[in-house]
Amino acid sequence: MSRSGADLALLLLGGFRFMAEEATLRLAARGYPGVRPAHDFALRAVAAGAGSVSEVGRRTSVSKQAAAKTVAFLEESAYILRSPDPGDGRRARLTVTDRGHSLMREGEAVFDELRAQWESLVGRDRIADLQGALVRLLGTDDAILGGLAQDPSSEELATAEHERSHESQS
Repeated sequence: MSRSGADLALLLLGGFRFMAEEATLRLAARGYPGVRPAHDFALRAVAAGAGSVSEVGRRTSVSKQAAAKTVAFLEESAYILRSPDPGDGRRARLTVTDRGHSLMREGEAVFDELRAQWESLVGRDRIADLQGALVRLLGTDDAILGGLAQDPSSEELATAEHERSHESQS
């Protein structure tokens, strides 16, 4: 087996796709049909304080149009509630509903099950080592983890590289 950078990238992508697709199937079986990773990313952004569609887009590194489509699904599915902003009647404010919080808890349980499945195949220590290596490489910043929801633009890559080199010089 080749050990090229492309192989590593494809393996990481394959791992993400496997977990995302399996989580989607398991959540549908538990009463949450149609939920995709992008919905979870947006829901978590709202729970963390993203009160508008624009803010959801910024926090999940997607366009305003993509964020609006995702928020519309979450609202139609009763995972979030859109209400007038008390400080500015022209704006809407987003909040997570009880159903949305239930989805987030169920999603965490599903990913814990998937992790346990992988641990049973290769060992708990190897999965912990893998996660540790990824945290070291990518960081734990919400902006970095949230940006994994889509392919970064070349401008985002240049900015991230600049910030990393600036941090290493500090």
